[in-house]
Amino acid sequence: MKIRIKGNSIRMRLTRPEVEEFGRTGYLEERTEVGNQLFIYALRRDSTATELSASFTGIKMSMLVPPSMAAEWTTTERVGYENNIDTGNGKKLFLLLEKDFKCLDAPAHEDQSENFDNPNKVC
Repeated sequence: MKIRIKGNSIRMRLTRPEVEEFGRTGYLEERTEVGNQLFIYALRRDSTATELSASFTGIKMSMLVPPSMAAEWTTTERVGYENNIDTGNGKKLFLLLEKDFKCLDAPAHEDQSENFDNPNKVC
């Protein structure tokens, strides 16, 4: 699972095996160690969620997916979902959840064998 955070946007991209695991378990988690600190980011199927949303508690940032959305995303060709969340301070948080496609011009050092085939054949 890849995460990209830029300003008020969070993007998660999952490989084919990760999408399959999320479909089975409803949960994925990655951990990044920064010195002696830990940052955890997770994708979680949440029965109380009505839209793609996020939470941040302690050292964990989670993207929350409603069950119906999770089922559609993991069993169809649907690429992803996005949402703008009102943060309550006049700003929005943009969320994007998507399947990770193979990039035709990617660096040779990046293994893309588990990525989805790119339907456009260009990046």
